Amino acid sequence: MPIPIASAAHGLSKVYGTGPAQVRALDGVDIEFAAGAFTAIMGPSGSGKSTLMHLLAGLDLATSGTVRLGDTDLTTLSDDQLTLLRRARIGFVFQSFNLLPMFTAEQNITLPLDLAGAKPDPEWLDTLVDTLGLRERLTHRPGELSGGQQQRVAIARALITRPEVVFADEPTGNLDSRSGAEVLSFLRRSVRELDRTVIMVTHDPTAAAYADRVVLLADGKIAGQIDDPTPASVLAGLDALRSLELTEPQR
Repeated sequence: MPIPIASAAHGLSKVYGTGPAQVRALDGVDIEFAAGAFTAIMGPSGSGKSTLMHLLAGLDLATSGTVRLGDTDLTTLSDDQLTLLRRARIGFVFQSFNLLPMFTAEQNITLPLDLAGAKPDPEWLDTLVDTLGLRERLTHRPGELSGGQQQRVAIARALITRPEVVFADEPTGNLDSRSGAEVLSFLRRSVRELDRTVIMVTHDPTAAAYADRVVLLADGKIAGQIDDPTPASVLAGLDALRSLELTEPQR
C-alpha cells in the first residue's frame, strides 16, 4: 500500500523581479513529502530552500507550477482560503519563538484554537505537554523559561490543532547546542510517537541528521537527497554541491 503524500510540489517555479534584476529562486521543482516522515531541506545560501518552504506552506504564491497539501491544490485558493487552511491544517515553528510574553505557556500553546474560537482536546493537550516535558512549566510566562523550553512551547502550539504538516524554519537557530538537540529530539518524537509530518529548513548538518531524509537544493533545483542521514553524510552532500558550483561555468 503506497504511503500517503502530505505535501507536494510539481513544476514549481518562483521568479522575483523583472528584466535584468530578475531572480529565479525556484526552477521547476518536483518533490513529494511522505506523511508521517521528518524531512530536512538544505542547500547553500540562495539555493531556494526558504522559498520552497514558504510556497509549500502557502505563505507565498508560486509563479508557476502546483503545490498540494494532501488533496488540496494551494495554487487555486484565495488569500482568505489560504489563511483558513494555514490555521487549520498547518503548524509553524520558527527560529524566533514568537510567544506572547503576557501569556502563560499553556495559553501560548492553545492560542491557535482560541483564535479560531475552538476548545482544546484535553487528551491531546495532555499528550503534547507530557511528550514535550512541559507539565511543570504550564503556568510560567516566556520570560521565566529557557530558550529550549520556549521552543518546546512553540512546538506544542504548532501541534495543538493536529496539523497535517509542521513546517520548521531553522528551529534551533537561536539555541545553544544542548537546547537545540533537545528540541530536535522532540520534533523527531512528534513524528514517530504522535504521527505528525515535519518539514524543516536548516543549515546545520547535525540538525538535519535528526530527519529521515535530507533534500538538497542548489540554484533553485533539487540536487539530490540523503536517506537515513548522518552528520558526516550531510556534510559530504553539501561539500559535493559546493564542488559542483566551483566547477560549473558562470552563467
